[in-house]
Amino acid sequence: MTRRFVARVRQPLSLSLTVSECADAISIWMKANRLLLNPDKSEVLWCATGRRQHQLPTYAVLIVGISITPALFVRDLGIYINADLPMRTHVQRTVSRCFAALRQLRQIGRCVPATTFQVLVVALVHAWLDYGNSVLVGILAYPQRIQYKVAVLGYRVLHGSAP
Repeated sequence: MTRRFVARVRQPLSLSLTVSECADAISIWMKANRLLLNPDKSEVLWCATGRRQHQLPTYAVLIVGISITPALFVRDLGIYINADLPMRTHVQRTVSRCFAALRQLRQIGRCVPATTFQVLVVALVHAWLDYGNSVLVGILAYPQRIQYKVAVLGYRVLHGSAP
């Protein structure tokens, strides 16, 4: 085995050990503050570009003594994040939720006026879309994105199309 190959093999192992030690330190801090880390609900996601995915470790990581296999995507605050960060899973789940809301609304479509029904549809679909957008804006904190959202909301209020 060449020295270069051994260094590449050890690097992901070192990363996994560092993550395990960090999780253990967090668990100790949480216990000291009367909190509990639930390793059964913990997930590990290694992020890299699509071209680098094959270089990521695939073996389990120890979190507070429990072996956790890395996931292809995780859910945090209702946002699905893929390992290669294209948000493909989040978009699929959001579309699925929007169609489920539309199917439920179809049952009351004949009982309300068309304009009311249209407002309900727009409000529900926009609620699903804006939720993910607002969570990501809060995480990423792009000033231009925040200004855009405020401008769009102001426009909708002025033109009577806000939910």
